[in-house]
Order: sequence, then structure tokens, then C-alpha cells
Amino acid sequence: MSYCTRVLSRDEEFPAFEELEQLMRVQHPQYKLGVEEGSEEDWIALLLTDNDDVEVALLERNPVSPGSVGEDEIADFIEDTEDALPASGVAWLHDYFATVKTVYTFQHLQGTDTFEGGDALHALRSALWERGDAILQADGEGFTNEEGFHIVWQFADSVSGPWNMGVYQDDLWHHFKMDLGDPDHRAAFRAGEVPDDLNEISAPQG
Repeated sequence: MSYCTRVLSRDEEFPAFEELEQLMRVQHPQYKLGVEEGSEEDWIALLLTDNDDVEVALLERNPVSPGSVGEDEIADFIEDTEDALPASGVAWLHDYFATVKTVYTFQHLQGTDTFEGGDALHALRSALWERGDAILQADGEGFTNEEGFHIVWQFADSVSGPWNMGVYQDDLWHHFKMDLGDPDHRAAFRAGEVPDDLNEISAPQG
């Protein structure tokens, strides 16, 4: 199964194809965006390719409604995170799921193997996320809060390196950068705590 990343938005409204197509044309002129399913006015799926037609990503827009693909995705996320840690992050996430109106799914294709292709996909995904009221998800990693800090541990045990994290305490987010491979940092995060040897990198946010 292909690797996917997602934007989970509380907004039913979606950006026009023309807006996203212009973003690619201005910021990444070596890439182009086309309607794969639906119409320019009511797009369901968009295909990002380079100018040689190498496919970079398939973007699907899935509204969350009874019996929809979006609703099924949310149900899968709830099941997948039932036993995840920290418990405070999972509780916040499950409350957030109940308010999600649209799931934007990016299926990563061959063209993401290049730096330029990955950068173009990132720009498109950021354009959706930065509209506000949205969180991010990545297969094999987990979920962020609305500020883009990682809040639930779903990494492989072999992961390492610096990563921006957030723990939820007393109705506030506490953000910090930890080493994913450090066992003490992992233990603290999973317990819903800021590691003792780290400082917060932003003020607590509600």
C-alpha cells in the first residue's frame, strides 16, 4: 500500500482548483496540477506531476459525512490510536476527530523520490493545512496538533533524530524538540511530560 500523508480539516469549504494550480505555477513551475476526478469547480481528486508527466502525488478530498470514505478514515484513525500514547494526546485527538469535516489524503507516488518533488508536495499540503483549523497525519509517524507539533507516538522503534513534539497538560499545549531515539525522551513523552533536560520552545497554548 502506498505511503500517505493527510490534512484533517474542520472546514467544509475547500480551496478552488485555480488557487492550488496557481500556487504550483508560481512556487514550483516545473510541476503542474490537474483534475483527476470531478471538475475544476468541484474537484474530488487532483494529480500532481512534473513537466515530464512523472506522477508525484494523488490528492483526494474526502468530506466526512455518514457512510462516506472520510467517515471510514476517521473510524480507522480512532481504532489505530486507541492504545497509543500519551493518553492526554489521544484524548485530545479523539475529541478533535469528532469535529473534522474534510480529510485530504496525499498518496505519495514515484516523483516524491526527488527533493524537488517532495518539496512540491509539501507546498501543496501546507497550503491546505495553513488555511487553519486543521491537523496533519503521516503513516508510520502519527498526528500533529493545529500548530504542527507531533502529539501521538506511532513511530517505529528504530526511529531517531530531532522532532518537534507537543504534550497536553491542564488544557494547554507544551511544545519542545526531542531526540526520537533517546529512551528518556521517549518515556517522558509517552507519559505526557516534557523531558526534564529540555526547555519548551514556545509558550503553552490552549
